[in-house]
Amino acid sequence: MNKKEFSVEIGGKTLTAIFSDLAEQAHGSVMLKYGDTIVLATACMSKDKQAGLGFFNLTVDYVERFYAAGKILGSRFMHREGKPSEDAVLASRVIDRTLRPLFDQSIRHAVQVITTVISMGEDDSTILAVNAASLALAVSDIPWAGPIGCVRIGKYDDDNLKINPAQILRQDDSKYKYDLTICGKNGNINMIEASAHQTSEDELEEAFKKASEEITKLEDFQKKIVAEIGVAKKVIEKEKVSDGSVKLFNENILPKMESALFAGAGKKPIDELHSVWNKLVKDTYPDRTDFAPEDALFDDTENDMLHEKAIHENKRADGRAMDGLRALYAQAGGLSTILHGSGIFYRGGTHVLSVLTLGGPEEKLLVDGMQSKIEKRFMHHYNFPPYSGGEVGRMGNTNRREVGHGALAEKALAMILPSVEEFPYTMRIVSESMASNGSTSQASICASSLALMDGGVPIKAPVAGIAMGLMMEMTSPQPSPYKGEGEIPKYKILTDIQGPEDHHGDMDFKVAGTRDGVTAIQLDVKVEGVPIKILGEAMRQSKAARLSILDTIEKEIPKSRSEISPNAPKILIMKIKPDQIGMVIGGGGKTIKDIKERSGAEITIEDDGTVYLTGKDDKAEKAKKIIEEMTHEYKVGEVLKGEVVRIADFGAFVALNPFTDGMVHISEMAPFRVERVIDIIKDGMIVPVKIIKVDREQGKISLSIKEADPNFFKKP
Repeated sequence: MNKKEFSVEIGGKTLTAIFSDLAEQAHGSVMLKYGDTIVLATACMSKDKQAGLGFFNLTVDYVERFYAAGKILGSRFMHREGKPSEDAVLASRVIDRTLRPLFDQSIRHAVQVITTVISMGEDDSTILAVNAASLALAVSDIPWAGPIGCVRIGKYDDDNLKINPAQILRQDDSKYKYDLTICGKNGNINMIEASAHQTSEDELEEAFKKASEEITKLEDFQKKIVAEIGVAKKVIEKEKVSDGSVKLFNENILPKMESALFAGAGKKPIDELHSVWNKLVKDTYPDRTDFAPEDALFDDTENDMLHEKAIHENKRADGRAMDGLRALYAQAGGLSTILHGSGIFYRGGTHVLSVLTLGGPEEKLLVDGMQSKIEKRFMHHYNFPPYSGGEVGRMGNTNRREVGHGALAEKALAMILPSVEEFPYTMRIVSESMASNGSTSQASICASSLALMDGGVPIKAPVAGIAMGLMMEMTSPQPSPYKGEGEIPKYKILTDIQGPEDHHGDMDFKVAGTRDGVTAIQLDVKVEGVPIKILGEAMRQSKAARLSILDTIEKEIPKSRSEISPNAPKILIMKIKPDQIGMVIGGGGKTIKDIKERSGAEITIEDDGTVYLTGKDDKAEKAKKIIEEMTHEYKVGEVLKGEVVRIADFGAFVALNPFTDGMVHISEMAPFRVERVIDIIKDGMIVPVKIIKVDREQGKISLSIKEADPNFFKKP
């Protein structure tokens, strides 16, 4: 094996890049090792371009292999890896969103990047995969403007910033202050995934700066490797628009473009003009099958016009100010009495319905991951049906975008949920994108806050989200990044981006939070990177919009309702001693199954003896009464009533409850001498008793009727 190794220290640990001929057919490959975590990344590009393709075809896959965990995972009947887990989908998205802006989008050759987890240690394989993908592309002949660096940074178990923390520090999201995954190049940032416990914008900006320092180390490390073993990049000639097409466009479309783009009527006018252009081109060139250059001409002109008007004339497509919000509408509940909670939120042409469902602890989601098994008591799922965008499409499995948007909203909302002690319910929210014109994910957060409060979930504070955009002056379609504040180009930050601004803008910066701070961030860019100064400014501008949205939400419902829906199950909590758990469960679960059948309730018992009883109507109360009777520890002096269940010569046995009997000796029946037990006591008789002795080792309880009520039996 031909092998070369390179190492650098990041976050107090050694990162090693291993290059060999192991995957020698790939155009670029590397094995990256950090602690015991190893990821293999490969990059390939198709030999020929794909004719008629109107977009750059990049595919990124993050592949989990069970062997990486040193375990035989899967179900009992299937020990082979199946469809990607949600973690794998989210990791693929992080890699894709980081790499994609650094490709020339006019490339029509297919590019595929595959990262495979070879060994799973305590360190984050996603961070390793992003850096490995960068290196695989950087040393290959595939045209790409990298390398980039990626780190995880945050405050976890104390107030000190940590770089690439071990998994154990990130497991309990109730303890950490914030957790950021950041990618970038040349001092700028091009991808962020973050969750935070209501952290200030200024503090997060400082974390961006610290992360950028570590990213620079990773870049320099990769550049040295490329200088030693990298190969020349392929030169791909761009397709040029013919002079005839340019003339056709300038005469028939360009004069109408500004009025269509800035009509203030949404996407429809510019989409209709685009359709006119497509028909004009096809009619003019009836023998051609590939109109990609002409399509790019329309898009590029639209892009340039939006940038020019925003930067130099403070003009937006719908006429709003740069920091202007579209019209807002909020509705909490009022949809159906069957639903446990619902929220409807409008922001301009973006409309979302979120529905809350409550369940017991037994309905937690068990996530059997590569590194650990966790139970989730809160889930947010996001759906984007074709009609949301006014289109026709297939309805099928959840796609990557839906998984990613659902996860982002889940992170934002998880930060404000009550503890399990305060609210033991399992919570699931489904957000349905009903109409889309810019950032349905952030509207989902708003609608979900309404649903949570409508459902009576005692959240710490409502959360709102907003998408911020950017129009930055460029000298070329894919410029070099700008380093230092003095070199930042002219730019304008846009609040609440929609339609063409979302499609052609330079960034989609989603920021969610409460009145007191940020709870989640996601950044995607279309340029090579955004200066940290601009991101800080955008965060502060987003806060003003967030507060306006929260005003609308709180005007509709100021706080969570005091009661949960009558249609939701009721949960009671009780405690038993840990050594009583076995008794309640019974051999093979027979006892607890019987309790469930008798009461109709669901029962969950934790290792510490906490018992959750879930059921509608009075089912939970029935189950609680049964378990209380089972586990009640009788004490000397207690007076109660019981049924005589068996008579003996020496006394009578009295049932204190369905699970416990005590014995009344003949001498304890009456204050006078009793010759025979059957003279005064019969089976089925209800008698008062007082506990006079408890032998816990033998499990025996001695009772007295005469001490409970000396007048219960009359002397013959």
